[in-house]
Amino acid sequence: MPRGQRNFEKSKDFKGSMKRLLGNLKPWRIMLLIALSLAMISAILALISPNKLSDLTDIITEGLTPNLNEEMVSKIMADTGIKPEDKLAFSQILQDSTQDGEEFIVKLDTLPKSIYDKIKPEMNIKKVRNISLLLAILYGISALFSFIQSFILSTISNNFAKSLRTSISNKINNLPLSYFDRHETGDVLSRITNDVDTIAMHLNQSLSVLVTSITLFVGSIIMMFITNWIMAITAIFASIIGFGIMGLILGRSQKYFTQRQKQLGNLNGHIEEIYSGHNVVIAYNGEEHAKEEFNALNNRLYYCNRKSQFLSGLMQPIMGFIGNFGYVAVCVVGALLTSNNIISFGVIVAFMIYVRLFTNPLNQIAQAFTFLQSTAAASERVFELLDEKEMSNEKDIKEKLDMKHIEGNIVFDHVKFSYDGKTDVIKDFSATIKAGQKVAIVGPTGAGKTTMVNLLMKFYDIKSGNIYIDGISTKDLTRENIHDLFVMVLQDTWLFDGTVRDNLKFNNAEVDDDEILQACKTVGIDHFIKTLPGKLNAEIDDSESVSQGQKQLMTIARGMLKEAPFLILDEATSNVDTRTEELVQKAMDKLTVGKTSFIIAHRLSTIKNADLILVMQEGNIVEQGTHDELINLNGFYAKLYNSQFEK
Repeated sequence: MPRGQRNFEKSKDFKGSMKRLLGNLKPWRIMLLIALSLAMISAILALISPNKLSDLTDIITEGLTPNLNEEMVSKIMADTGIKPEDKLAFSQILQDSTQDGEEFIVKLDTLPKSIYDKIKPEMNIKKVRNISLLLAILYGISALFSFIQSFILSTISNNFAKSLRTSISNKINNLPLSYFDRHETGDVLSRITNDVDTIAMHLNQSLSVLVTSITLFVGSIIMMFITNWIMAITAIFASIIGFGIMGLILGRSQKYFTQRQKQLGNLNGHIEEIYSGHNVVIAYNGEEHAKEEFNALNNRLYYCNRKSQFLSGLMQPIMGFIGNFGYVAVCVVGALLTSNNIISFGVIVAFMIYVRLFTNPLNQIAQAFTFLQSTAAASERVFELLDEKEMSNEKDIKEKLDMKHIEGNIVFDHVKFSYDGKTDVIKDFSATIKAGQKVAIVGPTGAGKTTMVNLLMKFYDIKSGNIYIDGISTKDLTRENIHDLFVMVLQDTWLFDGTVRDNLKFNNAEVDDDEILQACKTVGIDHFIKTLPGKLNAEIDDSESVSQGQKQLMTIARGMLKEAPFLILDEATSNVDTRTEELVQKAMDKLTVGKTSFIIAHRLSTIKNADLILVMQEGNIVEQGTHDELINLNGFYAKLYNSQFEK
């Protein structure tokens, strides 16, 4: 897979992952239930409101409609208080008017005043006020509950993400080094950042939306059938047609979305590779080939983008069509029912709202399930990290070596070690190092030099055999205790964001500026530091602004500032020039005085003055002695040493 390409896989075990995820939310279970209950109540209040709005519409309609029917006509004709000439005029108007069932449709301004006063429209202001107030309360409470549940869920999701990060941080400190050998740094960082953020964001969005949408969807169907079953069937049937069309388009578009993500990953991987190796591309005149490959990848991405965006762009118009088609169907059927006095005009108004409450949740439910799928996939990756086997517990270890009273003797007693538990990398390593000796470990790449040092530092647990420090087995010492006894300068440099001072006193906070500057002067980095703005207060990081050699010198100075009885130099001078190497070598000679030192080096000229040289090959010590002794032996070491000067 090219760099930059990502896997967009779904959850391997959605049900199991969600069950465990919800199980981890147990500390916030009460708050979660309150939030989801508020979301459900808010949805129920939204479902009640359309019927109240229907009642309000009917009352207003009645208040605008004259009370003129056959019963009222009979009362008017029998009323002795109305003048005969007014009754005669009224009769004439009725003969000229149209009749809709029992209702008469007349022009009110043509009626005599005495009759108009009897049938004039009257608005029931009290009922209008009461229903309006009730609607305001319902909508207000619904909005308030929605706000509260959003706040609670946001608090829960962020606290949950915080607890996950804390658990991961504690877990990483207890993971064996072998875990990081098997997993890329980017993958581990992605679990800590992207996956945890995905869980927090999607959990917050999906749970409330899912509860609210399901409540609205089921509730709107129930309320529609309670209100009028004919209108309910009309609204549902109209929506089903639209969703059927949308389902067909979604089925066709899904493959283009999948291809789009794949092609985007391929293009990103190509761009990253070309620009990270830009100098190589130019040096080998590979620009044309790179452009051709880029154009091919870009064209494939363009094709998938065009298809996926066009089809996805149809979703919003189709959703609009579903809603509008539902409105039209409800209005047409509602008008027919109203004309036959089966329903009132207010029922049509209520159903127009129910159509929206019925169609919108389906889209939101689908989106919520997509979010939950992503949440489950992200949680699986996080839980995989949290389930990793930790280093052995050291609570019962009582032995402790005091740094101030260390002699410095180390014994390797038939040590065997395997990374995978099958093939031994260190097969039978035995050596005795006396206090204050400078020990060089040499051999070809893969011989096990760095592995031996890692075993000494207890980064890995040995398979069999033992390592003794002043007669005490490392198995009986805590890792923290062992790490305090060593200064370690590696080939891979590391600087963190902060001042020069903070970087140099990283492992010894007690040192003052004079000691820091003296260490810098010893290794020859003082001139570089003086050129920085702010000197020791200058802000630096692990970027390219500081050369690899300067980083190496700073890490060596950092090691010099820690007072420890053991010193490990793993290719510590590999990134400095010859002149600086000579300077550093002299500094190292001063640093190793009174300390038991282990030096891993490929340039054998740098370890000629070592008290003991251990020559390793395929996990075993094949030769040991001083430089002169091994040269006179004319064996494997002599061959390695002389190969440096062959032309």
